[in-house]
Amino acid sequence: MAVNGSALSETLLSREELDRVVTTAQAALGKRQQEDGHWVYELEADATIPSEYVLLEHYLDRIDDPLQQKIAVYLRRTQSEDHGGWALYHNGKFNLSASVKAYFALKATGEDINAPHMRRAREAILDHGGAERSNVFCRCQLALFGEVPWRATPVMPIELMLLPRKAFFSVWNMSYWSRTVIAPLLVLAALKPKAINPRGIHVQELFVTKPDAVKDWICGPYRSAWGRMFKGLDAVLRPLIPLIPAKTHQKAIKATIDFIEPRLNGEDGLGAIYPAMANVVMMYRALGVPDTDPRAVTAWKAVQKLLVIKDDEAYCQPCVSPIWDTSLSGHAMLESASGPQGIAPEKTLAELRKASAWLREKQILTVKGDWAINKPDLAPGGWAFQYGNDHYPDVDDTAVVGMLLHREGDPANAEALERARQWIIGMQSTNGGWGAFDIDNDKEILNHIPFSDHGALLDPPTADVTARCVSFLKQLGHVEDQPVIDRAIAYLRAEQEEDGSWFGRWGTNYIYGTWSVLCAFNVAGVSHDDPAVVRAVEWLRSVQREDGGWGEGCETYEGAAHGVYSESLPSQTAWAALGLMAAGRRDDPAVGKAMTWLASQQDENGEWHEDPYNAVGFPKVFYLRYHGYKQFFPLMALARYRNLESSNSRRVAFGF
Repeated sequence: MAVNGSALSETLLSREELDRVVTTAQAALGKRQQEDGHWVYELEADATIPSEYVLLEHYLDRIDDPLQQKIAVYLRRTQSEDHGGWALYHNGKFNLSASVKAYFALKATGEDINAPHMRRAREAILDHGGAERSNVFCRCQLALFGEVPWRATPVMPIELMLLPRKAFFSVWNMSYWSRTVIAPLLVLAALKPKAINPRGIHVQELFVTKPDAVKDWICGPYRSAWGRMFKGLDAVLRPLIPLIPAKTHQKAIKATIDFIEPRLNGEDGLGAIYPAMANVVMMYRALGVPDTDPRAVTAWKAVQKLLVIKDDEAYCQPCVSPIWDTSLSGHAMLESASGPQGIAPEKTLAELRKASAWLREKQILTVKGDWAINKPDLAPGGWAFQYGNDHYPDVDDTAVVGMLLHREGDPANAEALERARQWIIGMQSTNGGWGAFDIDNDKEILNHIPFSDHGALLDPPTADVTARCVSFLKQLGHVEDQPVIDRAIAYLRAEQEEDGSWFGRWGTNYIYGTWSVLCAFNVAGVSHDDPAVVRAVEWLRSVQREDGGWGEGCETYEGAAHGVYSESLPSQTAWAALGLMAAGRRDDPAVGKAMTWLASQQDENGEWHEDPYNAVGFPKVFYLRYHGYKQFFPLMALARYRNLESSNSRRVAFGF
């Protein structure tokens, strides 16, 4: 259906209409560019992060009442009308841990627990087993406020930080986000501090069984027999922890602080992600570090910089995404300015030169981050996701930035591209794929320990990240890289789902993964008639919606049908169309219908709108809504469709 509710016409967009849509979209995206050349959009998660921020202020007794009231507005707005609790994504099902935190936060802001919305939330929480059945991170939060005993959390002795890389339970076998979150949390668990909580806010009413009477805090659901085995190990280790010599305990605390402080990352914060940054703030308070100490001051500023404060509401972002937003916006702007009928090519290229210069300055060339534990002789050369996160660059951002700099063509980009190329080649895992931040970070058994009830402790290779690396390396065109690419293509072929799609680890979901791989196959020279490509094309066609668009919700991470949703969405429609065009199907009626649908959804300002979440932090645990996706991906798709019309080969010439 079109915006006005009428059925879409079967006729294709006229050239005049296509030009108009692309021109207005490019102008709208161009207006979002910052003075120094970069783009950054809001990055929204669920109610969990804003709730944790409210509780952090109460933990510290640094309560900003006006801000808390704005966050309360956000939390009330995102409460589900259907089930009374909070979901992890738009219109999602009830999530117990998110609901416990949101209720706690609202109560802390002064909400009357007998108000209808609070009563509904409380009843929903109790109906789902109560706060005692919340996840590990929620129980840690409750323990910090004295709502549950610390025995409610799994055994995670701080002595883990003393284990070498080769030890099975070493933090070096965990993902970057796990290391940065766990390290300060281990200090908190060792010291067992208690929140100041100046207003005495408690949530004992959320427990079906009073915390002191709970006998079993670890009761699944287990994903395998390993879970039950590790639960037994937890029971064995628990009484042994107090027997660890005090000298060893203090040595472990010092080792943990020695790990954290070189990675504090200034006002961008540890790992540049909220949970790690908030844990550092609480850690310094627990260690007795004054709030006026420069380390504590900087750590608090880092958290504050994640806040999005509007006239009527506020929330806290999990992190910021300027490198990702800039590179993706740059690709869309460059595509729209390319070709015989390119829009304002000279002006656009001048603005993109500013973006490229900004990106070059952000390349990490002197810091060997945690990735070097596996590749100590590899020179750094990647980009991080955030403004600053030098210890944790990722190959996905690096590949997308690299493809933009290469296509933009400024000779000044040459050294940056070569450093990025060498770093990405060096980061390839044994199986031919790439993880986001580490090499061979795939000890799956670790995802079954009680602490990892979220199942997201690792960073194994994935199809979408691997596809991006193939696209980058092949776009650069170094013949000597072919063996690296061949191993990656073999990995991607093995990862294809039975229905022809690919799983999208970092974007929602099978449409995202399939688009990513089709781009890689195209630039790598895999025939458009290759059986794997044909199966992927047929799958995309099969899930196109009647109105011409595509949609996919986060439910597909929880077992729902691949590539299916209740409505068409601009970002997913753009991905599907870009995937089909990469597979040589520019003139497929499915693509034409998609372009017509996208044009019909553009507003008078040249922008698009979508409420559903379009990405994932950790499947089944933490989802994301990139506010920029609905702007730059539709522009990229429409501009590419327009450019391919004047192409003799109808073949996409780039990796992205």
